[in-house]
Amino acid sequence: MLFTSWTFLAFLAVLLPLYYLLPRRFQWPLLLAADIVFYLCAGWQGLVFLCATVLISWAAGLALGRSFASQRAFLRSEAGKTLSREERKAYKALREHRRKAVFALALLGDLGILAVLKYTNFVLANLGTLFALSVKGVDWVLPMGISFYTFQTVGYLIDVFWEKQEAERNPLRLALFTSFFPLVVQGPICRFGDLRDQLFAPHDPDWKTVSFGMERMLWGYFKKLVVADRLMPAVKTLCADLDAYPGAYAFLGALCYAAVLYADFTGGIDITIGTAEALGIGVKENFLRPFFSRNIAEYWRRWHISMSTWFKDYVFYPISVSPRLLRLSKRVKGRFPGLGKKLTVYIATVVTWFLTGLWHGAAWSFVVWGLLNAVIILAAEEIKPLSARFRARFPRLTGGAGYRVFETLRTFLLMCSLRMLDCYRDVGVSFRAFFSVFTGGRWREAFSAPPPGLPPGDCAVALAGVALMFLVSFYQERRGSVREAVWRRGALPYAVYPLLALAVLVFGAYGVGYDARQFIYNQF
Repeated sequence: MLFTSWTFLAFLAVLLPLYYLLPRRFQWPLLLAADIVFYLCAGWQGLVFLCATVLISWAAGLALGRSFASQRAFLRSEAGKTLSREERKAYKALREHRRKAVFALALLGDLGILAVLKYTNFVLANLGTLFALSVKGVDWVLPMGISFYTFQTVGYLIDVFWEKQEAERNPLRLALFTSFFPLVVQGPICRFGDLRDQLFAPHDPDWKTVSFGMERMLWGYFKKLVVADRLMPAVKTLCADLDAYPGAYAFLGALCYAAVLYADFTGGIDITIGTAEALGIGVKENFLRPFFSRNIAEYWRRWHISMSTWFKDYVFYPISVSPRLLRLSKRVKGRFPGLGKKLTVYIATVVTWFLTGLWHGAAWSFVVWGLLNAVIILAAEEIKPLSARFRARFPRLTGGAGYRVFETLRTFLLMCSLRMLDCYRDVGVSFRAFFSVFTGGRWREAFSAPPPGLPPGDCAVALAGVALMFLVSFYQERRGSVREAVWRRGALPYAVYPLLALAVLVFGAYGVGYDARQFIYNQF
């Protein structure tokens, strides 16, 4: 049951009235039932793996929570107070060792399910290539949203292990957090502490909240159906055959893909956040106008924020402060002081981005994409002193609006170049496409007519949609919420919402040749 299906709209049309008509204590059980129905529409096999992840996380979290509670209770008891300092230390070490064992087994269970289902064929294919063997892949089901809900449960377990989050005693409540249907398709990746109170609290109907949720959903459908799905045929045509479309066409394909990916992904997130908002549940933003970023580090603070913060909190920081890595850094610092100071950051950054690329997909193109992000981020850090001297030397140049526009365009084009690995899904072809931009020519030909695969009418509609997205983002960047501005205009929402719905119905891409159902990030 995908967001762009009529089935999903009918599902919401039934769920929303029931949700607000039922006694408030039954709201969260109704949401859990809705999650099960939603997930069953994608196949019962996926639901089995989701339930396994929930049970592993619940049991491990409960064991960790009880271990912490019993340790605190014993140390406060009379028997605990009689222990010597060494005995208390030994007791804590034993408890910690047992908790680490439970934590490791739970991570192995949760991440093992993800690894086996998502990466087995990738490993088999590479083993076959490495040893010149004919290896047959496996045809296993890949549960919908497995990367997203696995990272949510892993984050929950880590927070319990770090004592940042109390263990949830009710497995059904943890199941609702894991399977909450607006999030399970393509995120955002949420933390249990952020959603717990909202998911299980009673919610009274509020017209403004429900209205804002519906408006956010409409905006998401506009991005997806009017922009992303209109432009997608051009991307498929341009990236299908590099020999036919090199040079300027490769550059045009990268630009079109940037628009498609942004409209598709943010459109899906708008539908997610809007659906949750209509149910009275607030979900943190996953995008903050990333194409206004002036450097790649800022870009990743604005794009797919939940993923970036997850990897930063649960991968980068633990690696960068790990005792073994710190000891290695200290040894290196003795011989190479400059390298030793930065070694932990280098290693943590490379590992984090390697895993980020692998999370996106079981293909070398994603791995290389992640590593290139790491290289660029580290290079940018290294040249910061030089950049600071340049800014100090030319303050009038670097302080003006023109230089800000230059930095923004530079970051945008850099990210478009990296996304060629996603467009072509082949490392060698992607690099050929990138270098052909500088050697292949055909600029007048490529930009004097609509892109191949895109009729003039579709091109006009898509360009108008892109322009509208830019204007809305520009307003948000300068002045804040568009929805609040419209809401304050009294009757204006009653005109804007029908016009937006009409635009989706009239200009949305439907019919033969269009895939108005699948979202790009559904594959992750």
